[in-house]
Amino acid sequence: MDKIKGYKGFNKNLQCRDFQYKINGEYEEKGNIKTCSNGFHFCEEPFDVFGYYPPCSEDGENRYCEVEGSGNIDRDNDDNKIASSKIKIKAEIGLNGIIKAGINFILEKIDWNNNSATNTGDRSAATNTGDQSAATNTGDRSAATNTGDQSAATNTGDQSAATNTGDRSAATNTGNQSAATNTGNRSAATNTGDQSAATNTGDQSAATNTGYQSAATNTGDRSAATNTGNRSAATNTGDRSAATNTGDQSAATNTGNQSAATNTGNRSAATNTGNRSAATNTGDQSAAIVNGEESIAIVTGYKSKAKGCIGSWLVLTERDDWDGETYPIKEVKAVKVDGCNIKKDTFYMLINGKVEKVE
Repeated sequence: MDKIKGYKGFNKNLQCRDFQYKINGEYEEKGNIKTCSNGFHFCEEPFDVFGYYPPCSEDGENRYCEVEGSGNIDRDNDDNKIASSKIKIKAEIGLNGIIKAGINFILEKIDWNNNSATNTGDRSAATNTGDQSAATNTGDRSAATNTGDQSAATNTGDQSAATNTGDRSAATNTGNQSAATNTGNRSAATNTGDQSAATNTGDQSAATNTGYQSAATNTGDRSAATNTGNRSAATNTGDRSAATNTGDQSAATNTGNQSAATNTGNRSAATNTGNRSAATNTGDQSAAIVNGEESIAIVTGYKSKAKGCIGSWLVLTERDDWDGETYPIKEVKAVKVDGCNIKKDTFYMLINGKVEKVE
């Protein structure tokens, strides 16, 4: 029996269309298997999952798993999805996992032996204008450019630039002070070096930085911008997007609806200006800000604060002094910004069990 590896999105409860799944669960559907009608649906291309389960929805951040489909199979090439009579829910990989899988999927589709331009010296340029092409630079101060679909432009040297303008492309820099840019859909721009920038302007894209002082920016819908280094910025201006920072002194900003901005580092800021959004900080001395309707600003770190617009909610956490291992939680309170008791555009902190205004 043929088995197809794929990826599937779920809501925060690991449900899809009200069907409850479990990790390592195996399920079977009877009857005629047809996409959009009957069967268990999933995608072979990881970034296609964002079309059905973007990083964030009205109910919160969505979840992603590797799956294995088998039995009777039906494909819908127009919508890039598969329906199967049997499915196994394998490991949960999360947003970072789906981004990594998407990058690998793109790179695996590249024909590295044909239509490729390669430079190993400094101050070099490699350019492809055709589809399924690869442009690679291993020297410093180099440029690799693709304008065709399903292309890859890669720099491993410092002060380099890799650019894709076609769909399903990947631009990757591993050196410092580099820039990777995608303007097409289903693209990935990745920097692992310091002082780098990864930018996507197309839909269903991912821009990822793991180095310090980096910026990852998405302006399209269903996009994800992620920084794991310190002093980084991840920004989404499209709907249903997620901007995540795990380093200190970082900023995650969403201006689209149904988005999530999350910081896990200290002295960070998470900001949403769209409706039905969530801004969350788990680091100490951090701030969460929401400006859209029916949104939530959540702070769980030591001496952290939150503010919002009329109708939004603030979830505040008060922690005790350091006990040698952590700052123990004393109390958690949720309050609504009503304009009277809790003012709009005003920072609040939980102090001695009371919600207090702070600067």
